[in-house]
Amino acid sequence: MKKIAILGSTGSIGTQTLEVIEQNPDLFELYAITGNNNIELLIEQARKFQPEVVCVANESYYQTLKDALKDLPLKVYAGADSIAQMVQMTPIDIVVTAMVGYAGLLPTIKAIEAGKTIALANKETLVVAGELICSLAEKHKCAILPVDSEHSAIFQCLAGENHNKVEKIYLTASGGPFRKHSMEELAHVTAAQALKHPNWTMGAKITVDSASMMNKGFEVIEAKWLFGLKAEQIDVLVHPQSIIHSMVQFSDGSIKAQLGTPDMKLPIQYALTYPARIDSTFERVDFMRYNTLTFEAPDKTKFRNLAFAYQAMEQGGNVPCVLNAANEVVVKAFLEGKIGFLQMSDIMESVMAKMPFVAEPTYEDYVTCDNETRRYTSEYITL
Repeated sequence: MKKIAILGSTGSIGTQTLEVIEQNPDLFELYAITGNNNIELLIEQARKFQPEVVCVANESYYQTLKDALKDLPLKVYAGADSIAQMVQMTPIDIVVTAMVGYAGLLPTIKAIEAGKTIALANKETLVVAGELICSLAEKHKCAILPVDSEHSAIFQCLAGENHNKVEKIYLTASGGPFRKHSMEELAHVTAAQALKHPNWTMGAKITVDSASMMNKGFEVIEAKWLFGLKAEQIDVLVHPQSIIHSMVQFSDGSIKAQLGTPDMKLPIQYALTYPARIDSTFERVDFMRYNTLTFEAPDKTKFRNLAFAYQAMEQGGNVPCVLNAANEVVVKAFLEGKIGFLQMSDIMESVMAKMPFVAEPTYEDYVTCDNETRRYTSEYITL
């Protein structure tokens, strides 16, 4: 029986992880959950699953949470420091890092230092501090299992290949809702349009990132660290059907692909049960329904965020941290109607050019860089 902690249980990945746990009560026990602002859902989850620990990141909700659960024998905490301490609790076997954005970095570090297995859904952790995270994972002999569908696909394709040389990987992308839009059309798209993803159901931030291809850019950086690759070994293919989740090309020219319906529960379950595969009721691929699979090159002129990610990966140091922090700020501003869709990329480009370069950042450097980048980015938005 594996004891699971879910960081971000009220989000899309978190709620689907709870479904997987609920469907396999003989394999998993929910030990801890955390949320941020969706306090009603966090309370509902706590009452239903009754984990040992419940923590809300937004401290203003602490009393509400405590009062709502006072009749249950649960430990209730609040704040980022409490989450970072919670992941180190001895009974926990696997920490599912499903928090959104930079906030997932510190608890992931603390979980690694405590030797927990990491089911990584928070791609920003490796985007911001990939070198630090990989170094810590090696030091503490901690497994990092990818939950992103694309990286799970690569991970599955590499199973059993041992030391066979990887020539290249292909990360597939749906292309998002604006794949065929012109630049003029992109200048006028709304947040409501950006939130209508053609294939996947996700949270607001990651859905906007998918529409701008920033999400795919972050996945490129994440793949570099997860699989020890160089930039030239990572290609992105637009695959509108979202059936092939990614592919690996080996040195003999052969290619392995992982296929499945657009359902995050499959990679979540694989991360929780690895190396075993267990039965599931997930939808199967109907090849008569998907009898045509198409591919095209991404347009890095229209979707500059993908190019920014490759640039940040090549430069290294604190540049990916800058890109992530700037992106989090501009996405929030776009969702609030303060800037347009294309302005997000304009502002990020300006901020990346302005921020000082740190070649070998420490954790403290990442914290400073994140804070300063957010300040600079906010200033550009108000101009």
